Amino acid sequence: MLPDHELESYLSALSPDNDLDPESTGSGRRFGGAEVYQLRVSLMANEHLRELAVRQNTTPNALAQEWVLQRLQWEARQLHSR
Repeated sequence: MLPDHELESYLSALSPDNDLDPESTGSGRRFGGAEVYQLRVSLMANEHLRELAVRQNTTPNALAQEWVLQRLQWEARQLHSR
């Protein structure tokens, strides 16, 4: 069986030994061309997010990311319309 270089690269990026690696998934660090942020929400908000994600057949992370990106687009439109 040939080595899976993509999997090895992914696991390497997740490794805690790579704190100085710009491909790290640490809070606020880059992962590829993106930033990683941690978001803390109340237990009630978390449960609501999970329920909504299930209804939309997605994950809570994907749903939260979609909302943030939608809000950023909205904010950009508001800024340009002034």
